[in-house]
Amino acid sequence: MSEAVSVQAPSFEEYVAARGRALWRSAWLLTGDRQRAEDLVQTALVKCWRRWDRIASDTVDAYVRRALVTTYIDWRRRKWVGEVPTSTLPEPVAGDADPSVRRDVLAALARLPRGQRAVIVLRFYDDLTEAQTASALGISVGTVKSQTARALATLRSSTLLEEA
Repeated sequence: MSEAVSVQAPSFEEYVAARGRALWRSAWLLTGDRQRAEDLVQTALVKCWRRWDRIASDTVDAYVRRALVTTYIDWRRRKWVGEVPTSTLPEPVAGDADPSVRRDVLAALARLPRGQRAVIVLRFYDDLTEAQTASALGISVGTVKSQTARALATLRSSTLLEEA
């Protein structure tokens, strides 16, 4: 007789310890700013923490990613963000990639509409499948495919224009 193996969801603390860095990276790619990325992760995790005991163990990652992306989109809808950009950049952290490459990636992502940007971050930086991305964003796989194609076309054409 075979026994059913139940997968126990990690505790909130275990999840944050294991996935916090990856969540911050996704948030940073979405926002383009270290501090806003930290704020985004914290806000999304607070929303998830309130419901942690009701999240199915096999959907924890998708649930948290969706909270992260929907919080980001909600923030972008606000007319006033409460912060003023400066021309002075913070000192780079040791081990970070070349700052010019980071700037180029963020500038290219910033040119994309919110939905396309979210799809690109989840697909190529978080390495999610089309189905996982669709689940995280609450959209169809076909929409993920079309948004990906449009975003890549935009990125390619903007790169070609800058090089000319």
